[in-house]
This record gives sequence, structure tokens and C-alpha cells, in this order.
Amino acid sequence: MKWIIGFYSIQFLILIVLIIGSWLIWDRRFKTKHGRQVPKGFIRTNEISIDPITNKRLVVYFNPESGERFYKEENEN
Repeated sequence: MKWIIGFYSIQFLILIVLIIGSWLIWDRRFKTKHGRQVPKGFIRTNEISIDPITNKRLVVYFNPESGERFYKEENEN
């Protein structure tokens, strides 16, 4: 009986570590793809999206060399 509790405890701990680790990686990956300063090599596109959570306008920039996209927060004037 003791080994069953130990086995499930280890499985639960592994699951918690995976959930926290993936959340941190996803959060870091998303935050590097938007901001106020456009990195070098990015070209502005005609695409504009509105973040549903913050209601901020995001202008899409594209890097033709790497295929990456960057979302710049646009000030509403």
C-alpha cells in the first residue's frame, strides 16, 4: 500500500512540474514577440489586431529572413 501512495505522489509531482514549466516557457515566448520597439529587420504589414484582454491595438511586423512576426502596441491618438 505504501508503494502505491509513493508511486502516485511522484506522478503528481511530475505533473505539477510539467505544468509550471510549460506555463513559464509559454509566457516568456509570448512576451518576447510584442512590445513598443520594433527589432531590426522587421517590416510593417497592413495587419492590425486588437488584443481581446487588454483592448490594445497591435500592428503586425514581419521579418522576411526568419519568418517571425512581431506585434507592436500602437498608441490610440
